[in-house]
Amino acid sequence: MEIGEKIRDLRVENGLTQEELADRAELSKGFISQVERNLTSPSISTLEDILLCLGTTVSAFFSEREEKRIVFGEDDYFEKRDSELGNRTRWIVPNAQKNQMEPILMTLDPGGSTYRDQPHEGEELGYVLRGRIRLHLGKKTYAVGEGETFYFQAEKQHFITSEAGAVLLWVSTPPSF
Repeated sequence: MEIGEKIRDLRVENGLTQEELADRAELSKGFISQVERNLTSPSISTLEDILLCLGTTVSAFFSEREEKRIVFGEDDYFEKRDSELGNRTRWIVPNAQKNQMEPILMTLDPGGSTYRDQPHEGEELGYVLRGRIRLHLGKKTYAVGEGETFYFQAEKQHFITSEAGAVLLWVSTPPSF
């Protein structure tokens, strides 16, 4: 990647316009535009000023950053089976426990299945892809069918059951699985 492209990408990541970056670096908008299009090269001193305004250093700018993965497939998933409760949990975003949100794909086997989670701070969201479940939240129970979504604060005891089996997408924040 060229220097100009990297500067443009950093500027966009920081939510700045060319004019805002130029003002912060005490340069002209035209100069920033030419740098980003690789029509001119900044001096080392000017590059340092630009990068300082973008929240990075020259050494970090020239080090190779590993691109974060955005798309994950079947081979990336991690699966855990609970034969006692009759369910299967698939983490569909690897290492999601580092994130603020942790999506999993839950499969409740036919013939009576349960998934239990401990009360915790945070939120839970689910979307039933196939089948029907019963969401047990504190002392209340809710029926949730295919194509329906549930959402709740996770401070109360909660678990799901299914008599005929179900597949659902479950998102938890902060990660608790």
